[in-house]
Amino acid sequence: MKYITDSYEETEKVAAEFARGLKGGEVIAMYGDLGAGKTAFVRGMARALGIQDHITSPTFTILNVYEGGRLPLYHFDVYRIADPDEMYEIGYEDYIGSDGVAVIEWAELIDDILPDEYIRIDIRRDSLDDDDHREISIGRVRRG
Repeated sequence: MKYITDSYEETEKVAAEFARGLKGGEVIAMYGDLGAGKTAFVRGMARALGIQDHITSPTFTILNVYEGGRLPLYHFDVYRIADPDEMYEIGYEDYIGSDGVAVIEWAELIDDILPDEYIRIDIRRDSLDDDDHREISIGRVRRG
């Protein structure tokens, strides 16, 4: 599915609609440049799940865990991961496929350890046209 948004608020609304269909156990791999809107998308998902915490990108901590909503949300930002094996040191396997939803920003950096099935979200910004213009693609990936 493809969506076009023209503000962070619209991006969050698309994310909220998407999150309403989540049941738990999903792994969501996010792709997009710096400033593309990945964290805004996660924020919209969190609100739809009933999570009231302040949602920030876990760039330095790698993982933020949000509970208190309909489903737990495990928010990974692997931008600073030098080797995918580092993910196991933070307990990656405890969150992937668990009862919550695992969202991974910069998923291309750990492609080798993504599960065989996941949801891929690509967010692209068209800064030549409009700095707020986003193209969001959502699809399922099945490998193997």
